[in-house]
Amino acid sequence: MKKSILIRFGEIFLKGKNYLFFENTLYKNIKWRLKEFDCELTRTAGRFIVENFEDDDLDDIIDAIKCVFGVVSLSVAYEIDTTLDNIVEICKTIKLVEKTFKVEVKRADKRFEMPSNKLEALLGGIILENNPDTKVDVHTPKQEVYVEIRQNGKSYVYYEKIPCLGGMPVGTSGKAMLLLSGGIDSPVAGFLMAKRGLKIDAIHFHSYPYTSEQARQKVIDLAKIVKKYTGNITLHIIPFTHIQEEIHKNCDDEYMVTLVRRFMMDIAERVAKENDCSAIITGENLAQVASQTVEGITSTNKMAKDLPVFRPLISFDKVEISQIAEKIGTYETSILPYEDCCSVFLPKKPVTHPKLDRVEKNETLLDRETLIKEAIQNQEILKI
Repeated sequence: MKKSILIRFGEIFLKGKNYLFFENTLYKNIKWRLKEFDCELTRTAGRFIVENFEDDDLDDIIDAIKCVFGVVSLSVAYEIDTTLDNIVEICKTIKLVEKTFKVEVKRADKRFEMPSNKLEALLGGIILENNPDTKVDVHTPKQEVYVEIRQNGKSYVYYEKIPCLGGMPVGTSGKAMLLLSGGIDSPVAGFLMAKRGLKIDAIHFHSYPYTSEQARQKVIDLAKIVKKYTGNITLHIIPFTHIQEEIHKNCDDEYMVTLVRRFMMDIAERVAKENDCSAIITGENLAQVASQTVEGITSTNKMAKDLPVFRPLISFDKVEISQIAEKIGTYETSILPYEDCCSVFLPKKPVTHPKLDRVEKNETLLDRETLIKEAIQNQEILKI
């Protein structure tokens, strides 16, 4: 008898003929997260199984699997060879800590002749005999004993289903470019879109010397945290100082933020297309700041001519976003007091309802193509 970890996945069962693509991608993603551990990942119909690991690594392995999108739940189980005698013998050793219980049998291997309901009754009686202070409650038990009889010739006995992230395996929905600032919102936006199967690359706009090296490092640290959920990230750091200086020098002050956002979207789309991304992700949230009004978002969106822009936080309030950030571990880094490029040359009263004709008139005062090409040419590319 040894300990194993049963891994369950849910939504990919709905994928019909494409099911194997989703399952294989999930298998590879779990394998990647477990590469630092000495263990084996195997599969049987409807389950992945982690086995032959050191007991000291158990908690860390569980934490690693819980970061993998596509995994619905997991259980630490005792693994035995499938025979009725073996199942009975392990149930004789069970000592319950609660006063009520029930047994739930999943007979995935139909070669095992005893039906699930009869086996549940048999095992329930055995457990009750060895725990005389308890009673069976099939409706609201305080404790459940699970027995899974799998097609690999093994059976698994466990007491708990640990919930995981769910969603779709990263890489099954293509790749997108995340506009990653140093704030709370954008890492959460990337996390949520990765949950729907998108592989994530990221782009950050850095305005040195107006923004510090610490601000740059903060974004790198955020990318490292998000990587736990998304897999490896290519981070494009775009020098943005010259663009902001030119806007500040030549354009209407109150339109500074709108013009900056349009440059960012234009550059993000170009870099995304150069790197085989099929969408752009932002952390924009309606009405949160001056640039995130309907008119401001519309003005920015017009610069994305070929790729869709996903805004998963568009209807969230700040409390909801912060709660997710805390859950995924980005919050404490995001609130470090290092400025980002959006705080450079910030006007006293930015326009909240920009007029597109006035935006475009301001842009005629700039050599847009030269500024954009210069910024992209001088980008720094980091593999996270």
